[in-house]
Amino acid sequence: MLQRIFFLLLFFMVLTDWYIYRYHIRKLARKNWLRVAYFIPSILLLIALIILNFKDNFGENENYIIGIYLIVYMALIIPKGLFMLCSFIGLAFKRVWKRSTFIGNILGLAIGLGGMFMVLYGTVSGWHRYQVKEVTFESADLPEAFNGYKIVQFSDLHIGTIAKYPKQVQRLVDIINQQKGDLIVFTGDLVNHRASELNGVEHILGQLRAPDGVYSVLGNHDYSPYFKWKSPREQAANLKELKQRQAQMGWTLLNNANTLIQRKDTCIALVGVENQGLPPFPEKGDLPKAIKGTEGLFKVLLSHDPTHWRREVLPDTDIQLTLSGHTHAMQFILFGFTPASWFFKENRGMYYENDRALYVNIGVGEVMLPFRFGAWPEITVITLQKK
Repeated sequence: MLQRIFFLLLFFMVLTDWYIYRYHIRKLARKNWLRVAYFIPSILLLIALIILNFKDNFGENENYIIGIYLIVYMALIIPKGLFMLCSFIGLAFKRVWKRSTFIGNILGLAIGLGGMFMVLYGTVSGWHRYQVKEVTFESADLPEAFNGYKIVQFSDLHIGTIAKYPKQVQRLVDIINQQKGDLIVFTGDLVNHRASELNGVEHILGQLRAPDGVYSVLGNHDYSPYFKWKSPREQAANLKELKQRQAQMGWTLLNNANTLIQRKDTCIALVGVENQGLPPFPEKGDLPKAIKGTEGLFKVLLSHDPTHWRREVLPDTDIQLTLSGHTHAMQFILFGFTPASWFFKENRGMYYENDRALYVNIGVGEVMLPFRFGAWPEITVITLQKK
């Protein structure tokens, strides 16, 4: 599973160790055994990286093993990288200011330790620091009977990453139920790769309750395109099992379909599409099919990938509110910045285009490693109001 980033991980490991050894370790460590000792953690990381890269899979524990590796890698390499950057800048300005080298090293050490703290905190506590966000969407098209209607959204559970922590899964379900929403929606990426990741926690997720039901759509990971399957048939069987398991949990999948929610003598439409992303993400959504029969109604669309909003939803439909996930805010926000902004124009929170809106939930789960810093796992309570 690390094949895609093998060379990137290797490059940063070699670069940071080469720089620190050349400009610092050789000067500070006079004895050869101390110089050799410096490389031992990196050698162990390299051996583990090679094993993980060439091993096809590790069974049910694959995601857990890769996650542990990435946490250890980040805790060691990110601080080294931050120190290297500051040290290099200080070294570059040595001729202009003699103390720049010393200042760069001290600043690099402090920032590096800060980076290590963020990794450790995000791993120990950040990934289950659940946050409830309350937002309001106003629309003149909303029927009066739905004024104050509450939708509870969660997204990107990636259950394979946290299935070994059933108490935290139970805590998540309890928090969602405590919001007392009229409707609960899940906007995709229930698993990392396989339906079997639900083993042991399926009954917990089945405890979600709302008067108008629990609805979901598929995300890119749910089709399992990142796992090495023996055959397309096996992959298709996994998707079929995932759909069946959602039904057993009491969740209703909206695969390019819609359902009407009734209040008194009026209704609104809840629409769901399969994942509709830009390549290399799966393009399975059929929006025209999904909205068929909802003409003239107030509509809420569940679409996993937020890029779908500008590509098709805005120009081709009159859908008032779209709910998405997918970005995770890259599981990292610092001083209001997330690297997800490099890849997604709409990456978290509410976005408006005239009287229509998109809400991007940054998810409650994590891909492979249980880590979040700043981008705390999110449960969103969206209240609809008549404008």
